[in-house]
Amino acid sequence: MSDPEGVPVRIFVGYDPREAVAFDVLAHSIQTRTSSPVSLTPLKLSELGDLMWRERHELQSTDFSFSRFLVPYLCDFVGWAIFMDCDMLVLGDIASLWDLRDERYAVQVVQHDHRPRETTKFLDQPQTTYEKKNWSSVMLLNCARCTALTPEYVNTASGLDLHRFCWLGDDDLIGELPHRWNHLVDYDPSLPVDELSNLHFTNGGPYFDDYKNCSYADLWLAERDRMLSAG
Repeated sequence: MSDPEGVPVRIFVGYDPREAVAFDVLAHSIQTRTSSPVSLTPLKLSELGDLMWRERHELQSTDFSFSRFLVPYLCDFVGWAIFMDCDMLVLGDIASLWDLRDERYAVQVVQHDHRPRETTKFLDQPQTTYEKKNWSSVMLLNCARCTALTPEYVNTASGLDLHRFCWLGDDDLIGELPHRWNHLVDYDPSLPVDELSNLHFTNGGPYFDDYKNCSYADLWLAERDRMLSAG
C-alpha cells in the first residue's frame, strides 16, 4: 500500500551515542531543505526495548548495524519509509528522494561497488568488505514487501544475510537510486556540490579528530554552526 498524499516523509536514522552530534546535524540538514513535512525517528537501542535482543557482534561498528532492518516492522509493514545512517549530510530536498518510490521494488538503494582496503575506520572500529557493502546505509523501503523482516528474523539472521538482502529472495526486488543520494566521502571521486544530494562520511566524519580534514568537512562544520546559531 502506498502512502496517501500529505502523509509526512517517514525517515528513520541510525543512532549511536558516540555520534550523537552527527544525528543532530543530519536532522538539521534534512529539515532545513525539505519541501514536504517529515517525520524523523532516531533508532536508539535504549528505546527499542525487547525488539532488539541479539548480542553485539565483534564486527559490529555501530549500535544501528542491525536495528535498521526493523524499520518495516516499526511501520506495521504499511507504506514507505527511508532509512539513513547518521554519518550523513543531506544537501538536497529529501522529498526528491521520496518521489523516487517505485512499487515494482521492495527496497531501493544506491548500488555501490565499495571495496575498502583499510582494516579499521572511526574509533578503531573494524572495517569489513562484502557484497553489496553500503547498500543498506540509505534505503527507500516499501514496507509491505519487506514482511520477512520480523524482529525474530532481524535478531537471528546473519549480518551478511541482512546486509546482502538475502531476505528478499530475489535481487530483482532491489531498485537502484541515483548515486547522488549516497556519496561515499573520500572513496567516491569528489564532485561539485550541485551534483550531490547526500554526503556519507562512512569512514569517519569531521566530528572525529582523526577525520577533521576529510573531504567536504567544511560543509558539515558550516551546517553544525547554522544549527547552533540562534539566528
